[in-house]
Amino acid sequence: MISQAEYDRHLYWMNKAIALAKIAGKSGEIPVGAVIIDNKNQPIAQSANRKEKNHDPTAHAEILAIRAAAQHHQNWHLNNCTLYVTLEPCPMCAGAILHARLKTVVYGTDDPKTGVLRSVANFPDATFSNHRPEIIGGIASSDCRQLLQTWFMKTRQSCSNIQHKWVT
Repeated sequence: MISQAEYDRHLYWMNKAIALAKIAGKSGEIPVGAVIIDNKNQPIAQSANRKEKNHDPTAHAEILAIRAAAQHHQNWHLNNCTLYVTLEPCPMCAGAILHARLKTVVYGTDDPKTGVLRSVANFPDATFSNHRPEIIGGIASSDCRQLLQTWFMKTRQSCSNIQHKWVT
């Protein structure tokens, strides 16, 4: 169980990640945002999904933020840093989190399809894991989930309208 002060700190940074996710969603990306802070509670990197913009399947918010944080530190070891991300990381991002040796990962909503910090699998506790970050899930979960659900609903409606125009 985390203290109220710790929860408030996590919520503050998660709201920053949510703001990034909203920007990504408006630009046609799946709305996921990520922020990395150092051990002094200072932001050192942030990003949002850019797969469409970059034409890059690895351009997930977490990967981009980890790359920027490593450049900021001039070191790939991020063992004193915390990652805030709006959606539970996928296998690719979880692998990068483990290799970067992030101290803590705080995420918003579970991903029942590809989340591997606790939903579909538990990469940090797997035998292949060389690092075990602290995992805190569910911070601003309903806001993060609603953002994703609304975006996917609008995207599906838009695709349906386009298909309908072509059929008629």
